[in-house]
Amino acid sequence: MTNKQTTENKAELSSAESAVQSASTAPQSHGKTVGKLILVVVGMFGFGFALVPLYDVLCDALGINGKTSNEVAVYEAVEIDTSRTITVEFITRTNTGMPWEFKAQTKRVEVNPGEMSEVAFYVRNPVNRNIIAQAIPSVSPGTAALYVNKTECFCFKHQPLKAGEEAVMPMTFYIDPQLPDDITFFTLQYTLYDITENADEAEVVAMNSGLRR
Repeated sequence: MTNKQTTENKAELSSAESAVQSASTAPQSHGKTVGKLILVVVGMFGFGFALVPLYDVLCDALGINGKTSNEVAVYEAVEIDTSRTITVEFITRTNTGMPWEFKAQTKRVEVNPGEMSEVAFYVRNPVNRNIIAQAIPSVSPGTAALYVNKTECFCFKHQPLKAGEEAVMPMTFYIDPQLPDDITFFTLQYTLYDITENADEAEVVAMNSGLRR
């Protein structure tokens, strides 16, 4: 056997050994890659769930979430600030899948801080089934939400309507005179959600039997 043949044989043997080593390590390499991908997916999934509470915490800390209080405000006689006029615009919408007709009977009001005001909202259930709704308010800019005090609001409790029924829902509020001077206009939006499936059984029975709670 010549030196040239010997060299070629060694080269072929080396290539064969490399191929064997590559084949043996390939499953391990693929396994590590798959494992990393799974960890990444799980991490992203968990982060997605964490976003909502993290967002709420951040917004609450900064006062920009536009959420109003869910508690009934007690009106205390305060000096009405007639030197300031605040424009409040009312917007209504329904969540996806909520078939009710929902609108503000008063689209916009001008009030003085400390002055009691009353507006009303109209709802109608046009479908052939009974529905229990919940209204969720939000204010923009969010800072103004801290100064909106509701003494009466349909958003404080669930609103049941039988098929074809309609109703007028009042809302009474006043604006705290401590509202920052740079806020002269804000929007109060109510979004209606269909919560029938998650409502208390007694509440559903009361609605279906014609009793109002």
